[in-house]
Amino acid sequence: MATIQDVARSAGVSTATVSRVLSAPELVAENTRQKVMTAVTALGYAPNQAAKMLRTLKTEKILVTVPDISNPFFSQVIRGVEQAAQAAGYSVLLGDTRHEAEREERYGEMLRRKEADGLIFLGHRLPDSLAEMVRAMGPRAPIVNGCEFSPGLGVSSAHIDNERAAAEAMEHLYGLGHSRIGVLTGPLASPISRDRLTGVRTAARASGHGGALCVETGDFSIESGLTQALALLDQAPRPSALFCFSDEMAMGALEALRERGLRCPHDVSILGFDDIRYARHLDPPLTTIGQPMDQIGHEAVRLLLDIFAGRSTDLEQVTLPHTLVVRASTAAPGAS
Repeated sequence: MATIQDVARSAGVSTATVSRVLSAPELVAENTRQKVMTAVTALGYAPNQAAKMLRTLKTEKILVTVPDISNPFFSQVIRGVEQAAQAAGYSVLLGDTRHEAEREERYGEMLRRKEADGLIFLGHRLPDSLAEMVRAMGPRAPIVNGCEFSPGLGVSSAHIDNERAAAEAMEHLYGLGHSRIGVLTGPLASPISRDRLTGVRTAARASGHGGALCVETGDFSIESGLTQALALLDQAPRPSALFCFSDEMAMGALEALRERGLRCPHDVSILGFDDIRYARHLDPPLTTIGQPMDQIGHEAVRLLLDIFAGRSTDLEQVTLPHTLVVRASTAAPGAS
């Protein structure tokens, strides 16, 4: 295997010049660059990345932890992270924490051991070991939260205004004439679930229907959507619309309607949250709150790169725009 010394001899330059051509080519004269790169190609030289990492104390890797890798919402955010990281010369390490604190701690230790340069976590908890790092380093800690927003964590984040988005969803249903609405939340340990429920209740009070809300708590999954929707549909009087805090829960709610012999939207309207890629292909196509999933991933990487470069002197909370996407799953009560 060719060494850097072999390249230097072939090009007639020093090993320092070869290293500079490979790491900062803009600092080397064009003629010298060409000689070095010709030698690199002819000899098949490949830099030793492990040695480079030891010299620079950089891994050029970003660790991303996700609470549920099977959730298509997170897969879209991860794709945005991957695109932005690759464009900046970083590889992505992915960890599925499965909502388990112990797994989160293990991935947190990877960052403390410098197996990655930074962490983007897409859940709502910060491992204890990393909370200590944040307290010690402040905004310089290479940790960013994506999707969630919890000011108490002390890290920068990229997210939407979940409270406002949920209020707009309810306003849409009230505007269609629905008065008794069932709400299927995510786990209330999550800030986004709490924020969305706050938006729901704000809109309900403003419409004068605060006493007609029916709330069931789920976990964002299809299965919980089915279970909680069945519980709501069996109430008397039955809600004429269901607002689900994820599109997967809305998919479960559609199944619940079929089990009860009900039609959507004629008997019950259904509104989801996220606008995952499957939402438009459901029967009927799903009305939902669209999140800019790719952009959340891009912004999370951008925030982390700013920390790496020392450009971040304070926390930055990036609120991205959401969109109410109206499709055929919502209509006026009893509409055909």
